[in-house]
Formats: sequence, C-alpha cells, structure tokens
Amino acid sequence: MKRESHLWPEGIATPVAEKKPRTFVQHGDTIIDDYYWMNDFFKKGPDSTAVVNYLNQENAYVDTMLAGTKTLQESLITEMRGRIQEKDESVPVVNNGYTYYTKTQDGKQYYQYYRKSLSPNSPEELLLDVDKMAEGKGYFSVSGFAVSPDNQWLAYGVDELSRRQYTIYFKNLKTGSILAETIAGTGGDPVWSADSKYLFYTSNNPVTLLSEKIRRHQLNTMADKDVTVYTETDQSNYIGIYKTRSDKYLVIVSNATLSSESRILEASDPTGNFRVFQPRVKEVLYSIEHWENEFLVRTNWEAKNFRLMSAPLNKTSKENWTERIPNRPDVLFEGVDAFRDFWVVTERKEGLLQLRIREMSSQKEHYLDFGEPAYTAYAGNNPEYKTTTFRYQYTSLTTPNSTYDYAVATRKKQLKKEQPVLGGFKREQYLTERRFVIARDGARVPLSIVYKKGTSLDGSSPCLLYGYGSYGASMDASFSANRLSLLDRGFVYAIAHIRGGEEMGRSWYEDGKLLKKKNTFYDFIDCGKYLIAEKFTGTGHLYAMGGSAGGLLMGAIVNLEPSLWNGVIAQVPFVDVITTMSDPTIPLTTNEYDEWGNPANKDAYFYMKSYSPYDNVERKSYPNLLVTTGLHDSQVQYFEPAKWVAKLRDMKTDKNLLLLKTNMEAGHGGASGRFDYLKEVALNYAFFLSLEGISK
Repeated sequence: MKRESHLWPEGIATPVAEKKPRTFVQHGDTIIDDYYWMNDFFKKGPDSTAVVNYLNQENAYVDTMLAGTKTLQESLITEMRGRIQEKDESVPVVNNGYTYYTKTQDGKQYYQYYRKSLSPNSPEELLLDVDKMAEGKGYFSVSGFAVSPDNQWLAYGVDELSRRQYTIYFKNLKTGSILAETIAGTGGDPVWSADSKYLFYTSNNPVTLLSEKIRRHQLNTMADKDVTVYTETDQSNYIGIYKTRSDKYLVIVSNATLSSESRILEASDPTGNFRVFQPRVKEVLYSIEHWENEFLVRTNWEAKNFRLMSAPLNKTSKENWTERIPNRPDVLFEGVDAFRDFWVVTERKEGLLQLRIREMSSQKEHYLDFGEPAYTAYAGNNPEYKTTTFRYQYTSLTTPNSTYDYAVATRKKQLKKEQPVLGGFKREQYLTERRFVIARDGARVPLSIVYKKGTSLDGSSPCLLYGYGSYGASMDASFSANRLSLLDRGFVYAIAHIRGGEEMGRSWYEDGKLLKKKNTFYDFIDCGKYLIAEKFTGTGHLYAMGGSAGGLLMGAIVNLEPSLWNGVIAQVPFVDVITTMSDPTIPLTTNEYDEWGNPANKDAYFYMKSYSPYDNVERKSYPNLLVTTGLHDSQVQYFEPAKWVAKLRDMKTDKNLLLLKTNMEAGHGGASGRFDYLKEVALNYAFFLSLEGISK
C-alpha cells in the first residue's frame, strides 16, 4: 500500500532545539552532548522554561502533522471505547470474613472499591470512590488497599503526579472518616502488623526516588514519629516489605539484579527486631514464603534455572536448606504459591507458563491444561491461606482475560468471569500461531503471532512487531481489545520473545544483558526478517513498537537496520544509556548497574556506547518515528527521548515523519483514566494505519 499524500501537510517547519554543547570525558573518550541542557526541568535549572517550551513546540508539531488523522483517531477512540463494558464489576475476592471487589460506572474514568461481609444479609460498604477522588486531577493513581486484620482500617497510597511516589492515607471503616495523618514519599505498599496498631511501609529518597528505608508507623500518630526499622545502604538494591499469605511473618526484601536478602519478623511482634534470613551473597538470589512449620525458598544457589528449598523456622541460613524441587536445565522454576493443603508451582518450559498442582497430603501432582499454542496463565488474587480453591488468570492472543477458580480436590475449574468485549467480537474470527525463529547465532527465538481470518499472507499485509527484552521480564501472549482495531484493518501482530527476557530460562536473560546486550537487538531484527521471509508481511509494511527498555530496543534497531522498518513507535524510551548510567542522581541509575553495566568500568562504557541509541545517531535515513514520553516520568526521564529526537532531526537525511509527543501531566505509564488512555492508543494506531494509507 502507498500512504495517501494528503495525510501529512507539506512545508511545515520542524521544531529546532537549541544546541548548547557540553563535553564529557571518560576513559579518554570524549562525548559532546549538544542537548544536555534539556534535563533542566528535572534538575530545576535555569533552562526549565525553555525545556517546557520546546516540548510544547513538539506537541504542536505532532498535532499539525497528524491533523489529517483526526477523524481516524476519533473513530478509533469510539471503536475501542465501544468494546468496553463501562458498567462492570470485578470478581469478588474473599479475605478475612469479607469479599472485596470494584465497580465501574458508565462514563466514569476510574472505579469504586467495595467490600461486603460474608455474614448473611450484610450491606455493601463503599470503601473508596476513586472517580470522586480523582475529580479535577490530570493524573490519579491509588495503590496498596491494605485493610487492617481487625477490619477497622484501610490504608492506601495516592500518586497525583505519576512519579510513583505515594502518599499513604488512613480511613476509619467504622466512621468513614479519613485521618489527618498522612505519610508522604512512599512506595504505596502499606503492610499491617497482626494487632492492627502498626503499619510498615517503604520510604523513598526524595531526589533519587530510590526505595531507601522501611519504616514503622503507629496508628493515630504523626509520620515524623515513625521509626526506621531498616535502611538500605547499597544503592544498587530495591527494597520493599510484604506479609506472608499465612499472616504469620513480615518480610523485608532487598533485591539487586544479582543478589538478594530477606529479613523476617513475626507479625505479632511489630516492635521487635527483624532478623536476617540469609545474608546476601553475590550472584545468589532467593525469595521466601512461609508454609506450616518451614519456609519455602526459591533460589538460584547452585541452580541456574532456580530450585525450591525449605528451611526450618529458626535455622534459615542456606546451610540448613533442604531441596524440595530440583533445578532442571529445560524448565525455569518461577515460583510457588503455598496454601495449607496444596502448592501451586509456576514453571516455564519452551517459553510457555505451566501451573503444577501438588496436593500435600498425598504428594500427588498434576498440571493444568490450557489448550492454546500461545497464552498467559498465572496466579490470581489468593489471600486466603486455608482455601481449598485456587484462583488463576488466563488469557491468550484470542481469549480475553479470564478468571478461574480451581477446586484442587475435584480438579474442576470454574470460569468466574471472562472480561466482556462488546462490539461483536468473536474469537473464532482470529488465528494465532507460535513459531521459532533461528537467530543469526543459532538461538531459537519464540514468536507469537495473531491475525484475523482472511488476512493476506502473501507479503502484502502490514505487521506490527512488539518486543521488550530486558530485566528477565517475559512478554507472554495476552489479549488486547484495543488491538482488534489493527487486526480488523488487516494488520498482523507479533511478539518477539527475545533474549534479555526469561522466556527460555535464566540463560535467555543472561545472554541479553551487560556485554551480551546486542543479542536482544539482533534477535528482534531477525524476527522481523523472518516475518517478511514467511510472507506474514513484506518490505515496506513492517512496523515495530516497544516501551521503556523496549524503547531502547527501538532506538537500537533503527540505528542498526533503519531500512527494515516503515514505522517505529518508541514509548518512553531509554535511549541515552551512557549519560543516564553515569549520573547516580537520576532515579534508578544505581539500581541497574548489573543490568546494563557501570560506565566507570572501561569495558562496560565502550560496549554501552557502541549500542546507545543517542550516541549512535548518524547522518543517514531513518524510518518514520513516533516517540512518546511523560514530563513527570520517574523511570525514564523525559529528556532522554527529547534529546534523541532533537539529535535525529539534526542528523537524519530523509523526509520521513519524526514526531515527539509528551504527556505534560503524566509519567511512565501515560494517562491514568481508562478513557483518556484510549487517546494515546488511538494516536499510536493512527500513526501506523496512516503509513499504510488507511484513513478510516
């Protein structure tokens, strides 16, 4: 297809960012950064106003260049919203004598949070009306939802800036009043002690935003009286706190990429001292769960793909661990959900998740069967320890998100709810495939594919390839009602399960990080070429999209193989690798040395520089590009994509579209309202569709 020329206005001047060269020298290497000044809004420097003005200019340019797609965007929004059952209710979750659930209302962006006692004829209690709370707010997010064990108090976190910095509030569920006392700058993860008198939470550094302390708050006191029970001194670690499903223990976790450490305290002894479960050891990861008279330990200690160990309650160091599930070279052990009478073991084999049930009285085991070639299945919300049923979530590229309750004793599963998709959706109209792509070095890369029946597979159809490939995060196949708008217009959609994720085991992750990071980019490119070779798409019709670390992927592939892609969307992209990883004041930098490398190390510096998208922009042709960011992004700061776009504008030799869209009110996740979010999706889809000449 040829795009319709009227879609892009001619002769529109592009925004031009001022150059203010700044020189950086490391390891005898010099980098001149013409756009370093753009971080001034983040640094609160003298050019803050100039930064905002530039971003607004870029936004205006997007509006002008995509003005011809306005009708298409409006149609997409109407279409996608038409698939949403606006008045809806979640499947209730039973916990401590109550059921908890949410409701959404027609025309409302958010939801209401309810509970109801299990006692007969009990009234419904409205805990939070998030729609009302969010009125007049450009962004609004609620996190935590921790009800005290005595069922009298609700603690919850609120973020109104999209910086993932939550203020904790307390609501008296007897009187309905909200206390004046609040706790600012937290991770939004409140955890109650057994006596309902104390609350533990993560306190973040106000500058770096790193999780830094675990603090204890006594109810009905002010936050300045809170006690710090743990301080993390290693800035490469993330910390947090949770309570075991048994409600017996509070657990402080400290995790880095290559090591971890837990501390435990009986939940009934909140003013006691946490004790170290197992001291951190480099390249040893572990996580714990309490079960009956022992702890269960998932660890990679002498086990590449992890194994399950158990430890006595009072002798928890690793010399006392006993193996329960061994390491297997072909299966990644992802974790265990331990209930009193059964365990649910989550495994990954050949890139697919599996749920294995072990009945503890008989030690009999069986797997759940899902029956599709590519899917996602995982444990749902299961707070009750003594339950006889297990709730899990299931979805695939053609199956909407579904909630099941599984009765372990009878092996019967009950579908509690499949998320409704309005607008005439019929899953039998869509086909899904799973292929393996042989990468340039012989690695077998899984590829999940979906398309509508009748789509031409002769090389003429457009195809959108999605990827991530970092942090060991696996991108499993899942349903998207919004994606139907592409599939129904003839697009093929594919997910490349590339190295850097953990789909094929721990080695899959390790082969896509640090000094092997380029495998991630090559795998994605090879998947794109495979889709062309197999005629799912053809030259000139292949598109790519990725966000955050997946935005780094996008930046790398347009440098490495710019002619392969007709259009690319890089969402909140991490593209200025050297500068960011050299600045410990930027949020998350020190946490991620073991993922990308520390530029203070010469070998790491030059390897990162060899693929960093910003540092490898060249005077050549690039594909059509739409780059998105959020002014308040706490994960990838706005100035990375802004600098990248400015440099691309200055260097590229083509006349293809280059657009930078900044959400001036949001951060890493974009808009918070369920309808506002559709505007961002519609913009993305209109970009791709227009490049195919599809205007409605």
